[in-house]
Amino acid sequence: MPRRVVVAALGLPVWAPPGVDPERWRDALAEDLLDVLATMAEVEAAVAVPPGGVDLVRRVGWPGLSAYELPALDVVSILTAAAADGYDQAAVLAPDIPDLPGMIIAKLLRPLSSRPVAVAAADGGPGLLGLSAVLPAPAWLPALTLDELTAQHLRRLAPAPTDVAPAAAWHRLRSPADLGRLDPRLEGWDATRALLSPRR
Repeated sequence: MPRRVVVAALGLPVWAPPGVDPERWRDALAEDLLDVLATMAEVEAAVAVPPGGVDLVRRVGWPGLSAYELPALDVVSILTAAAADGYDQAAVLAPDIPDLPGMIIAKLLRPLSSRPVAVAAADGGPGLLGLSAVLPAPAWLPALTLDELTAQHLRRLAPAPTDVAPAAAWHRLRSPADLGRLDPRLEGWDATRALLSPRR
Protein backbone atom coordinates (compact mmCIF):
# COMPACT_ATOMS: atom_id res chain seq x y z
CA MET A 1 0.00 0.00 0.00
CA PRO A 2 1.36 3.48 -0.82
CA ARG A 3 2.43 5.69 2.03
CA ARG A 4 -0.07 8.56 2.14
CA VAL A 5 -0.28 11.87 3.97
CA VAL A 6 -2.97 14.52 4.24
CA VAL A 7 -1.56 18.01 4.79
CA ALA A 8 -3.64 20.83 6.25
CA ALA A 9 -2.42 24.11 4.75
CA LEU A 10 -2.79 26.36 7.77
CA GLY A 11 -2.46 29.85 6.40
CA LEU A 12 -4.45 32.68 7.92
CA PRO A 13 -8.06 32.29 6.73
CA VAL A 14 -9.29 34.83 4.19
CA TRP A 15 -12.23 35.73 6.46
CA ALA A 16 -13.19 35.61 10.12
CA PRO A 17 -16.58 36.34 11.72
CA PRO A 18 -16.96 39.94 12.91
CA GLY A 19 -15.68 40.32 16.44
CA VAL A 20 -13.60 37.14 16.34
CA ASP A 21 -9.83 37.49 16.39
CA PRO A 22 -8.47 36.02 13.12
CA GLU A 23 -5.78 34.04 14.95
CA ARG A 24 -8.31 32.50 17.36
CA TRP A 25 -10.48 31.67 14.36
CA ARG A 26 -7.53 30.01 12.61
CA ASP A 27 -6.74 28.02 15.75
CA ALA A 28 -10.31 26.75 16.06
CA LEU A 29 -10.56 25.79 12.39
CA ALA A 30 -7.17 24.06 12.52
CA GLU A 31 -7.99 22.15 15.68
CA ASP A 32 -11.22 20.80 14.24
CA LEU A 33 -9.65 19.80 10.92
CA LEU A 34 -6.78 18.04 12.69
CA ASP A 35 -9.30 16.17 14.86
CA VAL A 36 -10.74 14.71 11.64
CA LEU A 37 -7.29 13.78 10.29
CA ALA A 38 -6.37 12.07 13.57
CA THR A 39 -9.22 9.59 13.14
CA MET A 40 -8.33 8.46 9.63
CA ALA A 41 -6.95 4.99 9.02
CA GLU A 42 -4.01 4.21 6.70
CA VAL A 43 -3.30 7.92 6.26
CA GLU A 44 -0.80 10.08 8.10
CA ALA A 45 -1.46 13.71 9.00
CA ALA A 46 0.76 16.77 8.59
CA VAL A 47 0.42 20.53 8.51
CA ALA A 48 1.99 23.21 6.35
CA VAL A 49 2.47 26.61 7.97
CA PRO A 50 4.02 29.91 6.93
CA PRO A 51 7.28 31.08 8.55
CA GLY A 52 6.71 31.51 12.27
CA GLY A 53 3.69 29.20 12.26
CA VAL A 54 5.22 26.52 14.45
CA ASP A 55 3.52 28.02 17.52
CA LEU A 56 0.17 27.22 15.91
CA VAL A 57 1.21 23.59 15.57
CA ARG A 58 2.15 23.47 19.25
CA ARG A 59 -1.25 24.88 20.22
CA VAL A 60 -3.50 22.64 18.14
CA GLY A 61 -1.38 19.66 17.10
CA TRP A 62 0.04 16.68 18.93
CA PRO A 63 3.56 15.41 19.63
CA GLY A 64 5.12 13.97 16.51
CA LEU A 65 2.78 15.72 14.06
CA SER A 66 4.81 16.54 10.95
CA ALA A 67 4.96 20.26 10.21
CA TYR A 68 6.31 21.85 7.04
CA GLU A 69 7.28 25.48 7.56
CA LEU A 70 7.25 26.92 4.05
CA PRO A 71 7.73 30.39 2.52
CA ALA A 72 4.58 29.85 0.42
CA LEU A 73 1.63 27.51 0.96
CA ASP A 74 1.08 26.70 -2.71
CA VAL A 75 0.29 23.11 -3.63
CA VAL A 76 3.63 22.45 -5.36
CA SER A 77 5.66 23.54 -2.31
CA ILE A 78 3.53 21.39 -0.01
CA LEU A 79 3.60 18.33 -2.26
CA THR A 80 7.36 18.70 -2.70
CA ALA A 81 7.82 18.73 1.08
CA ALA A 82 5.67 15.61 1.41
CA ALA A 83 7.66 13.83 -1.33
CA ALA A 84 10.90 14.71 0.45
CA ASP A 85 9.44 13.03 3.54
CA GLY A 86 9.10 9.78 1.62
CA TYR A 87 5.37 9.78 0.89
CA ASP A 88 3.96 8.21 -2.28
CA GLN A 89 0.69 10.15 -2.29
CA ALA A 90 -0.44 13.38 -0.63
CA ALA A 91 -3.53 15.49 -0.32
CA VAL A 92 -3.54 19.20 0.52
CA LEU A 93 -6.57 20.63 2.32
CA ALA A 94 -7.78 24.19 2.81
CA PRO A 95 -7.69 25.58 6.36
CA ASP A 96 -11.34 26.60 6.66
CA ILE A 97 -13.23 23.28 6.61
CA PRO A 98 -13.78 22.39 10.29
CA ASP A 99 -16.80 20.12 9.68
CA LEU A 100 -15.27 18.15 6.80
CA PRO A 101 -16.23 14.45 7.01
CA GLY A 102 -13.41 11.96 6.75
CA MET A 103 -15.16 10.24 3.83
CA ILE A 104 -14.64 13.37 1.71
CA ILE A 105 -10.89 13.10 2.30
CA ALA A 106 -10.97 9.39 1.43
CA LYS A 107 -12.77 10.20 -1.83
CA LEU A 108 -10.07 12.78 -2.65
CA LEU A 109 -7.36 10.11 -2.30
CA ARG A 110 -9.19 7.23 -4.00
CA PRO A 111 -8.67 8.31 -7.64
CA LEU A 112 -4.88 8.26 -7.22
CA SER A 113 -4.88 4.54 -7.95
CA SER A 114 -5.38 5.41 -11.62
CA ARG A 115 -4.98 9.21 -12.01
CA PRO A 116 -2.04 11.47 -11.11
CA VAL A 117 -4.18 14.23 -9.61
CA ALA A 118 -7.63 14.61 -8.04
CA VAL A 119 -9.41 17.80 -7.02
CA ALA A 120 -12.37 18.64 -4.80
CA ALA A 121 -14.17 21.87 -5.53
CA ALA A 122 -15.20 24.35 -2.86
CA ASP A 123 -18.98 24.06 -2.87
CA GLY A 124 -20.64 27.43 -3.34
CA GLY A 125 -17.50 29.42 -4.03
CA PRO A 126 -14.30 29.74 -6.05
CA GLY A 127 -11.13 27.74 -5.62
CA LEU A 128 -10.64 24.22 -4.34
CA LEU A 129 -11.37 22.44 -1.10
CA GLY A 130 -8.44 20.13 -1.67
CA LEU A 131 -6.05 18.56 -4.16
CA SER A 132 -4.34 15.19 -4.09
CA ALA A 133 -1.48 13.90 -6.20
CA VAL A 134 0.81 10.96 -6.78
CA LEU A 135 4.33 11.97 -5.72
CA PRO A 136 6.53 13.39 -7.00
CA ALA A 137 3.93 15.88 -8.17
CA PRO A 138 3.44 16.23 -11.93
CA ALA A 139 5.59 18.93 -13.49
CA TRP A 140 2.52 20.61 -15.02
CA LEU A 141 1.02 21.48 -11.63
CA PRO A 142 1.31 25.25 -11.08
CA ALA A 143 2.70 26.76 -7.89
CA LEU A 144 -0.64 28.25 -6.82
CA THR A 145 -2.74 28.02 -3.67
CA LEU A 146 -6.04 26.20 -3.34
CA ASP A 147 -7.75 29.61 -3.42
CA GLU A 148 -6.21 30.32 -6.83
CA LEU A 149 -6.76 26.95 -8.50
CA THR A 150 -9.79 25.52 -10.27
CA ALA A 151 -10.43 22.12 -11.78
CA GLN A 152 -10.87 23.70 -15.21
CA HIS A 153 -7.50 25.44 -14.99
CA LEU A 154 -5.75 22.21 -14.05
CA ARG A 155 -7.42 20.21 -16.81
CA ARG A 156 -6.17 22.75 -19.35
CA LEU A 157 -2.61 22.33 -18.05
CA ALA A 158 -2.65 18.53 -17.82
CA PRO A 159 -1.45 16.39 -20.74
CA ALA A 160 -5.00 14.98 -20.86
CA PRO A 161 -8.08 16.40 -19.12
CA THR A 162 -8.78 12.98 -17.63
CA ASP A 163 -5.49 13.21 -15.68
CA VAL A 164 -7.41 15.40 -13.19
CA ALA A 165 -10.07 13.33 -11.46
CA PRO A 166 -13.07 14.96 -9.77
CA ALA A 167 -13.76 14.30 -6.10
CA ALA A 168 -16.66 15.21 -3.85
CA ALA A 169 -17.10 18.91 -3.07
CA TRP A 170 -17.65 20.44 0.37
CA HIS A 171 -18.18 23.97 1.67
CA ARG A 172 -15.53 26.27 3.09
CA LEU A 173 -16.03 29.09 5.61
CA ARG A 174 -15.07 32.25 3.74
CA SER A 175 -18.04 34.58 4.23
CA PRO A 176 -20.98 35.19 6.58
CA ALA A 177 -23.25 33.22 4.25
CA ASP A 178 -21.03 30.15 4.63
CA LEU A 179 -21.79 29.93 8.36
CA GLY A 180 -25.31 28.85 7.43
CA ARG A 181 -23.84 25.72 5.79
CA LEU A 182 -22.60 24.38 9.13
CA ASP A 183 -24.88 21.59 10.35
CA PRO A 184 -25.15 21.61 14.17
CA ARG A 185 -26.34 17.99 14.03
CA LEU A 186 -22.99 16.83 12.64
CA GLU A 187 -20.54 15.54 15.21
CA GLY A 188 -17.21 17.29 15.56
CA TRP A 189 -16.08 20.85 14.80
CA ASP A 190 -16.23 21.49 18.56
CA ALA A 191 -13.65 24.29 18.67
CA THR A 192 -15.35 26.24 15.89
CA ARG A 193 -18.75 25.55 17.40
CA ALA A 194 -17.60 26.93 20.77
CA LEU A 195 -16.21 30.08 19.16
CA LEU A 196 -19.45 30.66 17.27
CA SER A 197 -21.87 29.65 20.03
CA PRO A 198 -22.77 33.22 21.12
CA ARG A 199 -23.65 33.96 17.47
CA ARG A 200 -25.70 30.89 16.58
